[in-house]
Amino acid sequence: MARSGELGEGRQPMTGPDDRTAARTPPRPDAATAAELTEDAIVRFRSDRPQHGWRGAVYKATGGLINPGIGPAERQRQDQLRRIRKPLPGSHQIAVSSIKGGVGKTTVTACLGLVLAENRGDRVIALDANPDAGTLADRLTAETSVTVRNLLDNIASTHSLTDVARYTSLAGRLQVLASEQDPAMSEAFNRDEYERVCEVLTRFYNVVITDSGTGLVHSAMEGTLALADSLVVVGSPTVDGASRASKTLDWLIAHGHRAQVDNAVVVLSCDRTSKEVDLDRVRGHFEERCRAVVEVPHDPHLATGGRIELPRLKPGTHDAFLGLAALLADGFGPRRAHDTAADPVQSAS
Repeated sequence: MARSGELGEGRQPMTGPDDRTAARTPPRPDAATAAELTEDAIVRFRSDRPQHGWRGAVYKATGGLINPGIGPAERQRQDQLRRIRKPLPGSHQIAVSSIKGGVGKTTVTACLGLVLAENRGDRVIALDANPDAGTLADRLTAETSVTVRNLLDNIASTHSLTDVARYTSLAGRLQVLASEQDPAMSEAFNRDEYERVCEVLTRFYNVVITDSGTGLVHSAMEGTLALADSLVVVGSPTVDGASRASKTLDWLIAHGHRAQVDNAVVVLSCDRTSKEVDLDRVRGHFEERCRAVVEVPHDPHLATGGRIELPRLKPGTHDAFLGLAALLADGFGPRRAHDTAADPVQSAS
């Protein structure tokens, strides 16, 4: 028997509360927040289960006993999704523009909106600011009976998300605000009215994507550029499509928007292409002028001109829009000086 004051074999000295407190490792001054405790970070192997290709086939065939890990394509997609889901403090306005029609600008707006809305947990809205009876709502919801003109007519009594929702339609998780379909009425959609609409939308939506219509000199386009946090310029890998996209950049620089051009993303819509066009040279031209270039391959579903559904896109097309969304999400940050002081997501009542 151990004598009083001695420890028995295998026993540890008892410590009081004060001793335990003293022995505790002090917290790191640079300790991270709860944001680092994501599912991918703390659940073992969950994010490393291959889903596609030979890696996915091996994993499924062996019931998970053999896990070759994810390949470069799946790793890239995981990275893109992580970037797309980046928290957004405030609101962010994206302008999709082109000086030339028929290059896929509305298609890019629609697909970008669908991808962002599908992969983010906040509110995303696509606004058709085309002064010539735009087709954004036709491509997404086919609902054009209520338009931005109706919102403008009642904007003084629009105080909540529910009020705004009376004038939008829904494509998946994406809210859509249609343009006026009467050309005589749409001509009156000017810069002041566009800014009034955006002042309301940025109170209740985190991401506002504007399909700005063709041309750069109409009044609403001035407002679009003045409020845009990110700019997407759409062109195509053809002589006319590429030259018009480059002239769009020239015009923007000449009118004081060089910073937006430097940070812009150029989308090359490859619905029209030719082996006689040097695609590498076209891509290189825009890479020197802008932050990034995204090529959207020809897609039979988009080529119909009908309603767009993400599950019907070819994998390569979906990947291109994931890449575009990730590039734009890289720019999500503190609100610019032009933004209103109110937080964008307020009461939904």
